Amino acid sequence: MTDTLALLPAGIDTYRQPVVYMHEDCHICRAEGFAAQTRVRIDLRDRWVIATLNVVGRAGWLTADSAALSVSAWSALLARPGDRARFSHPEPALSTSRIRAKAYGERLSEADFASIIGDTLEHRLTDLELAAFITACAGERLADAETVALTRAMQAAGETLDWGGRTVLDKHCVGGLPGNRTTPLVVAIVAAAGELIPKTSSRAITSPAGTADTMEVMAPVTLDERALRRVVEAEGGCVIWGGALNLSPADDHFIQIERPLNFDSTGQMVASVLSKKAAAGSTHVLIDIPVGATAKVRSAEAADALVARFLQVSAPIGLRLAVHLSDGSAPVGRGIGPALEASDVLAVLRREADAPNDLREKALDLAGKLLDLAPGSVPGTGHARAVEMLDSGSAEAKFLAICSAQGGFTEPARAPHRVEIPAQSDGTISSIDNRVIARIAKLAGAPRQKVAGVQLVAQVGDRVCKGQPLYEIHAASPGEAAWARSYAERHADVFLIAEGPR
Repeated sequence: MTDTLALLPAGIDTYRQPVVYMHEDCHICRAEGFAAQTRVRIDLRDRWVIATLNVVGRAGWLTADSAALSVSAWSALLARPGDRARFSHPEPALSTSRIRAKAYGERLSEADFASIIGDTLEHRLTDLELAAFITACAGERLADAETVALTRAMQAAGETLDWGGRTVLDKHCVGGLPGNRTTPLVVAIVAAAGELIPKTSSRAITSPAGTADTMEVMAPVTLDERALRRVVEAEGGCVIWGGALNLSPADDHFIQIERPLNFDSTGQMVASVLSKKAAAGSTHVLIDIPVGATAKVRSAEAADALVARFLQVSAPIGLRLAVHLSDGSAPVGRGIGPALEASDVLAVLRREADAPNDLREKALDLAGKLLDLAPGSVPGTGHARAVEMLDSGSAEAKFLAICSAQGGFTEPARAPHRVEIPAQSDGTISSIDNRVIARIAKLAGAPRQKVAGVQLVAQVGDRVCKGQPLYEIHAASPGEAAWARSYAERHADVFLIAEGPR
């Protein structure tokens, strides 16, 4: 068959982007006019995928009568070595006209957004076209009605969990604050109080840890819907990775474009968050917005705009929503990185004497506000209920039961390589740069290496002497420890120290 090639697994992880590798002398490349970065439709049995072409020279690893597929393309086709697939030009993406319309300032409808999302999920749009869409929606270019339409279209593109009309509580932090691992604590407290809180969380994209990364240190998080329901019906809550559930699946594609562009788009952030909350079947949602000079939301004005958009969009999609503005001036807790954050969570649950008090108090604030949000609650009593659940040990017991139901509890491991970073002068710590300390944790290997990250020794307001440790770099290998240390030594101002006597 002249229009087919034998398939090989390339073993190359291109995340969600299907990629096909073909030899420069391939007869199909020549006959079809395929060139590097061409979009190619690949048909195998009853499945198909649209992939981006990379052309391979005469390097010897790929023959002219075969094609190699990236991990995502291989999985999408359910391919087996030796399969022969058919290659052709895909139909043009119809939604490109709507992207152009948005770029020129037109308002888009829910049907327009649904068309763009559909083409995104079928990989009909190139990264350049997706970047054009993200750019056209950036800043304040999405009106409130468009944000509602985008949210609904994103939710409709995937599954929506149905909890039979029951009240389902949920919380979300917009991010930008290292540590701050309140979610496992809030879930344990709220579930211990008898409320339903099936929490689906994300993995890190640019941060040292996402909630799913931290939770995975202590229990399995990759559960399908059947397993999710089993855990929630047994324990009232869970903390799992949402990526296995097909909830608002276009969001991950958009995030991959948004992060490198570093756009601050209120409308897109709100649509991303609320589409996933609605898809998870949540009915009552608390949004945590840390505000600080080095957080994601850096000013009171930006926070006010974000709060207004959340409130304007939540009601039309059927969510009862409350917003909590929190202090984003410095990291929360001591650990930054999956295992270190997990240790902080456990220290708070176990009521250990040296548990990070800022993490405890923030978790209690959030859990209390979420309990107050539940129908039938007595306003203002949520915080006291949260304290009772934590101090009595009920939250710890519930958390361990949730871990057991998800597949079993594991104590966090410790990094074999640690490097202390000392203070360069005497004085009082006046601030910690969230972005720089997060960068150091990532250079140490987080979140890929679960034990890697940064352990804070000193915090804002502490008095330190020159040479006293400010923080420790934790790494899984000496090379990563040295790499992070080199960066840290070039950024000694991550901790600002007001010199002189108190």
